[in-house]
This record gives sequence, structure tokens and C-alpha cells, in this order.
Amino acid sequence: MGISGLEGGHVVKKSNEQTKVTANEKAEKRVFLNNEDCPIRNVVAQIGDKWSVLILFALVDGPDRFNSLKSRVVGVSQRMLTQTLRDLEREGYVNRTVYPEVPVKVEYELTKMGRDLVKPLYKLVSWADDHHDEIRRSRKAYDERS
Repeated sequence: MGISGLEGGHVVKKSNEQTKVTANEKAEKRVFLNNEDCPIRNVVAQIGDKWSVLILFALVDGPDRFNSLKSRVVGVSQRMLTQTLRDLEREGYVNRTVYPEVPVKVEYELTKMGRDLVKPLYKLVSWADDHHDEIRRSRKAYDERS
């Protein structure tokens, strides 16, 4: 299953089979399958967590050490930073380099794929910055109604 559903055609699930439907055909609403083939669940969910985007953007400035990242990503716990860096390394967005020094020096840096990823993420972050006040007003209005 590709991401073409967000660009016109989309994948729907009918009778346990996947059928590609073009934008010109009338179709059911999208079904997002709960499996490894779904790019939204399998890729986007990982980078859409609370800390990943912040850590990726912190690494845009260049390689950095754990404690420096922890001080720059305010509010992240040592445990969450460790786990998020491991996840980002597993996905191929971050390289971890251990230097055989005393004490041991460890640096994290974006891979080529990580640098490629932050480009479209920058658009999302810019959108969030442009709409932040509007979103805050909407939240406030909603909370006052509830």
C-alpha cells in the first residue's frame, strides 16, 4: 500500500482484499490497515511522537552529545531521550558514534535519510508556527464550551 491515497487515488479494504481506487471513481472512505504495510502507522507514527521531531530538529545544527541534546530539548527525561534516540537510530534517521576515549564520548547526528526527513517536517513546523495563535484560540474556545 502506498501513500498515493493522499494524492488522489487511495487504498480501501473490501472483502479482505486491497483495491486501488482512482480519484475519478466513487469509493468508500479510506481504511487505514493495522499492519506493517501502512506507511502512516509504520513510519509517520514513529516520527509523530512527542519528542522525535524536536530531537531531529536539534540535530539539524550538527552532531551533538546526549547531555547537550537533553539540555536543548527542554522537558525530555533521560529515559525518553535514550529511547527516542534508539528509535530514531533504528529507523535510520540518526547515527550514533562512540569514540574510544576516557571517558567515552558518544555523538548523535542525522543520517542522509534524517536530513531528507527534516525538509518536509520543516513545512509542518512552519505551518504550526504560522497557525499557533489560531490553534490556541480554538483550544481556549473549545475548553470554555466544555
